Amino acid sequence: MNNRPGRYLAGDLPPGRRVAQLRARRGMTQQIFANRIGKSKSWVDKVERGLRNLDRFSTIEAVAEVLGVTPEILLSKAARWPEPTGPAADALERVRATLACYDTTATGRPAPSADELTRRVNHAWEAYRHAHHPQVLRMLPDLLTDARHLTANSPADTADLLVRAYRLAAQVLIKLDEPELAWLVADRAMTAAADDPRRAAMAVIPLTQALRALHRGQLAITAATTALQPLTPTPSRHDDFTLAGILHIQAALAAATCDNPTAVRHHTRHAAHLATELGDHPHHGSGGDLDFAPVMVDLTRALTAAELGDSQHAINLHQHATSGDAWRTLPAEHRAAYLIDISRAYLDLGDHRAAGQALVTADVTRLATTIGLIQR
Repeated sequence: MNNRPGRYLAGDLPPGRRVAQLRARRGMTQQIFANRIGKSKSWVDKVERGLRNLDRFSTIEAVAEVLGVTPEILLSKAARWPEPTGPAADALERVRATLACYDTTATGRPAPSADELTRRVNHAWEAYRHAHHPQVLRMLPDLLTDARHLTANSPADTADLLVRAYRLAAQVLIKLDEPELAWLVADRAMTAAADDPRRAAMAVIPLTQALRALHRGQLAITAATTALQPLTPTPSRHDDFTLAGILHIQAALAAATCDNPTAVRHHTRHAAHLATELGDHPHHGSGGDLDFAPVMVDLTRALTAAELGDSQHAINLHQHATSGDAWRTLPAEHRAAYLIDISRAYLDLGDHRAAGQALVTADVTRLATTIGLIQR
């Protein structure tokens, strides 16, 4: 049985570990969770590590209420998260089956040309940037299979396509709360990148996201900083600026989960410098897969402030960053995901109305782009 947070609660886990899983699933740090239940961070840490018991029912009720579950979920040995069902689950199983197949010789249909596969990969990335994740999920099995087969026959010409396909798959899986599978796919992308520093940097982006989703912040920082070392951004190589900027953003977000404000400031400062060099509007690198602009650094500062427990500062940064035109030029997927994350800062301040509005806006953003895709 898979114990991944957000999918199952393993029946043999002690209550403290279940608290840790549920807290992480709701995106709360130990300090924020402690504030909400009226306890110290040290108390929370001891409970989650099994050094202290949840021995009062009033405390169990308070903990369950903040975590959004019933007390029985914390105490029952039979507790489980439900398995996903429906078309999305079927498509996800097809992706799993594709990843489990290592045959690179035959697909049962004519192999696409490199130009045709490029068009399909570009189309899939465009759907992803418009937050149309179910459509991308359905496209992935054939896309991954064809990219793998094509690269096996002409690796020098199509390795970029395979890395892009794997990277897309990893990022969609993260959105679907499948970080362990995303980690596997990102590792496949790293293998496909071989010794090319730019391809490796592209592959590291979803790897850091998967590691953060799995609460391996320090590993995510290491992965990002290692990928940064061989990059040499210059004014004539904007894609390198974009890659380096995104990796600094990923490192900053990971550092915030490790309660490391010094590293957060270091990486956001470097990201801001790179973004300034590129200009005010998003730069779309690597065939449109990568988006980077000064406003993204501002959003990162808001998210890291929230993660570090300074919710009011986070909201101030958020309101400033989203008040200008630059915010509206970002891909719908990026805006919607950000709004979901920043809503937690509003909740921490007790502003449920603003939190709800952020979530509604995120939904409207995704719905509007989906309708736009249908009408094309």
